[in-house]
Amino acid sequence: MTPKASESHDGTLEERFTGALVGAAVGDALGGPVEGYSPEQILQRHGGRVHGVVGPWNGEEWRTARPIAPYHKGDGHVTDDTLMTHALIRVYAVVRDHLDAYAIAEHLVTDLMTTPRWIPELEAETLPLHRIFLAEKWLVARVHYGHADPREAGVGNIVNCGAAMYMAPVGLVNAADPARAYTEALDVAGAHQSSYGREAAGVFAAAVAAACAPRATPESVVASCLSLAKDGTRAAIEAVCETADRHTDFESALVPLREAVAPFDTVGPDYRRPSLAARRPSRVHAIEELPVALGMLLVAGGDYRQAVLGSVNYGRDCDSIATMAGALAGALGSPVPDDWSKQVAEASRLDLRQPAATLLEVAREIFARDVRRRRAHEQAFHALEGTRCSD
Repeated sequence: MTPKASESHDGTLEERFTGALVGAAVGDALGGPVEGYSPEQILQRHGGRVHGVVGPWNGEEWRTARPIAPYHKGDGHVTDDTLMTHALIRVYAVVRDHLDAYAIAEHLVTDLMTTPRWIPELEAETLPLHRIFLAEKWLVARVHYGHADPREAGVGNIVNCGAAMYMAPVGLVNAADPARAYTEALDVAGAHQSSYGREAAGVFAAAVAAACAPRATPESVVASCLSLAKDGTRAAIEAVCETADRHTDFESALVPLREAVAPFDTVGPDYRRPSLAARRPSRVHAIEELPVALGMLLVAGGDYRQAVLGSVNYGRDCDSIATMAGALAGALGSPVPDDWSKQVAEASRLDLRQPAATLLEVAREIFARDVRRRRAHEQAFHALEGTRCSD
């Protein structure tokens, strides 16, 4: 991949946490109303490209119109990407340490099943379980009702971006340590996904961790991803990012990025009519969302507005693509437009900043505990070697 200059932003840990999580939620809300459609359909429906918060695809008929009903997608409402992200943060707030698949089984599944919360797309307070997609309902079916080993409960689920879309908190807890984020996310995602769906969860967490590093750039984020990603996921990221390097505006990149990821995507050209081989385990395929999000991040040079708008106007699973691109651009320090974040927070009736404050507090505790554990290990190792541990 030929290097392309991108702006590097310096920011505090608090700013990066807030930027990533607010950025993810805003991207999610902007992408929701055009999810599942093509760039051409979006262009026709809106008389041009989407440049901010828009209303439901079917207008006032959203309650009964297919295939979206009964979800109120649009008008600044976040979707299940954000609901799951915030749920994972609540798990961290309870455990207050690194997570694994057992933590997901014990705490996340319980949260989804037992605690009513405000669901913007349903305009009601109800159990999150009633909103999440079938691939996320799998968590409850397999872990709670099927009593599957959480570490392998994701085997058999449809392979999609369902686990990857909410892994930003894992990357933030492991800020500036992509390898540790990758490993933790793979463990966490084992309860939910397998194959390239699980791999994407690990790589996305690594990307967020890499974006938090001092002087990080889109190029350094992609380099971290390529150093860790395996099989079709790595090949898809490489192909998409090589294509992205030839573009500096999202309009010209929309079709080329789709062409670059198409050989690795199992869903097929018609997003609403998946191929018979769609979402099955494979070592040569990849989810579409993560490579495209990384590609849009490169095209935009790390700029939040352009990375998210490119992801939104790409269509297909664009709420998840924009969630990932928004998290990465926000973690890099590119500011989330205030008018967007205020509109989304008000429309969704959510405090978009509090989850970041909660996770930051937990991450600091985990880091301090990691330091103590590392020092204890160093002392034990040096004792075995008969050498003195340096301070």
